[in-house]
Amino acid sequence: MTEEKPPSPSLLKNLFNKFFQQTLKPKAKLMQALDEAEHNLVIDPYSRSVIDGVMQVESLRVRDVMVPRSKMTMISSEASTSELLKVMVSSYHSRFPIHNIEQDSILGIVLAKDLLAHFAGDNKDEFNYREYLRVALSVPESKPLGVLLREFQQNKSHMAIVLDEYGEIAGLVTLEDVIEQIVGEIEDEHDKEEDNIIDYGDGRYLLQANTTLNEFNEFFETTIKSEDYDTVAGLVISGFSYLPEQMSEINLHDFQFKVLKTDSRRLHLLEVQRIKTIVEAPLETSNS
Repeated sequence: MTEEKPPSPSLLKNLFNKFFQQTLKPKAKLMQALDEAEHNLVIDPYSRSVIDGVMQVESLRVRDVMVPRSKMTMISSEASTSELLKVMVSSYHSRFPIHNIEQDSILGIVLAKDLLAHFAGDNKDEFNYREYLRVALSVPESKPLGVLLREFQQNKSHMAIVLDEYGEIAGLVTLEDVIEQIVGEIEDEHDKEEDNIIDYGDGRYLLQANTTLNEFNEFFETTIKSEDYDTVAGLVISGFSYLPEQMSEINLHDFQFKVLKTDSRRLHLLEVQRIKTIVEAPLETSNS
């Protein structure tokens, strides 16, 4: 009885390349059709950017767009009515996670309109948030945004608590965060100017691509300079020598830059890590 020989590496490579190329062809054809439609004024630039956003949402994960824990507005489960009201008024948010500090867990979500409704009828009793507590949707950092969007629709939810691999609170993500990846920033009169660089606390930073090199240098204590560009987007595009696609990565000046959001004209959102941090991070192991 003879043993079957394993397929040669070249055969596997050819099969992989054939499959991979076939997978890419439909997308390449679609992008070409979109380019032609925009060029021929069948669709306008804004419509094109929305279509690009829809296509990219499926590649993004919750961790790429979430509000990190350090930026969350949470209300203690022991807070009094006056303390609840103070936080709600000062933050301008409409939904608030109720935080059990002792267990470091989220009990649920309270809506600002519930507190307003409580006082609208001249009710002088203390506001018992437990009577109005909504179930908090919990999602892992790795969940694809497209899947989360469908869960928001199915559960009629607007906010989810993001948990890390240990089940601890990593941040939160809202329906608006997901929609903004498709249509762009949605601002109202209460929105404060957001930081261009957000520290996730695990060595990763979320970076608006139009952040100036001066701000980048000041934040990371570096001295990157160029006469050809003023922004981090310019730095990254120069490094690639072309406009990179979503999820492209490049190492520049001891940093790893990952493209999270782009369109046919410019970069919008980047993830940044120090290369030293990546090297020192423990390797993940999997049981096979």
